[in-house]
Amino acid sequence: MDERAMVLNGLAQGIRPLDQGVDWFESLAGTEQFEVLRDLAGFCIQARALTEDGPESIRRAGIRPTHTPAVLVTRGHLTEQLTKIINLPQDERVKAFRLLVALLGVADERRRARFCANGCGHAWHHLGTGTGTEAATA
Repeated sequence: MDERAMVLNGLAQGIRPLDQGVDWFESLAGTEQFEVLRDLAGFCIQARALTEDGPESIRRAGIRPTHTPAVLVTRGHLTEQLTKIINLPQDERVKAFRLLVALLGVADERRRARFCANGCGHAWHHLGTGTGTEAATA
């Protein structure tokens, strides 16, 4: 797992504070921000995020339900909405980042409970155990 994936998964799992992640995200160039949002959207799909995860994700992200990314995530056809979210203008990117980190967290919690409760080989599920945390906390 690459360093970016470890950082994003650490944020989604609450191992790292979201505000720290936002500071990191804001320090990136525009193209890198897009890549991070794209990666997050892909991780959300892999974690089997659902439209029904939207309200809890919005709450965790600390954004208003009327913000554009929040409206999009609750509209249905989540894959299409994720594409719209990652392509939002620059002034919406921090809200999109917060929302996608939260969406990944909600979906991954469900995935862990259903498929990984008795253990798994997913490296990102072992970040808090000391395995691979060096790069995630660097």
